[in-house]
Amino acid sequence: MRYVVLFIIMMLLWLAFTWNLQTPNLIVGGVASLLTAVLFGRSFLRNTVKFFQPQRYFWIIIYLFVFIWECLKANFDVAYRVLNPAMPIKPGIVKVKSTLKTDIGRTFLANSITMTPGTITVDVIEDDFYIHWIYVSSEDPKVYSRKILGRFEKYLKRIFE
Repeated sequence: MRYVVLFIIMMLLWLAFTWNLQTPNLIVGGVASLLTAVLFGRSFLRNTVKFFQPQRYFWIIIYLFVFIWECLKANFDVAYRVLNPAMPIKPGIVKVKSTLKTDIGRTFLANSITMTPGTITVDVIEDDFYIHWIYVSSEDPKVYSRKILGRFEKYLKRIFE
């Protein structure tokens, strides 16, 4: 079942990227998707039943809006810090603990943090994320964990767990 799900996802991505329904394009996309499914299907999702649960797609859409909003806010924050003559930065690496249990959920969380301006995921060791932050606003782990993880983690739990 994993192979079929991966084939479908790859074919849909192919069609979305090429936006072409002509026969040669469908053949090339089908072969590329089949090859991808055969080579990487074993390491793809373990529980493909989750793929067919519609509520997960709802949370993906909500997550995309939250992620875009957080990126916009972070862009303005970083621009303010860069353009301010005093350059109000207080960089540091903080350790935050995630409650996500799936590897794909942790991967999405780490990438979401990294793609948000002002933060970079430096390392992930089991449940601990080491984040370089442009402005460490608190020494309290609960406060900065909520600021960094809180905006993404609750949605990623609904999507991947």
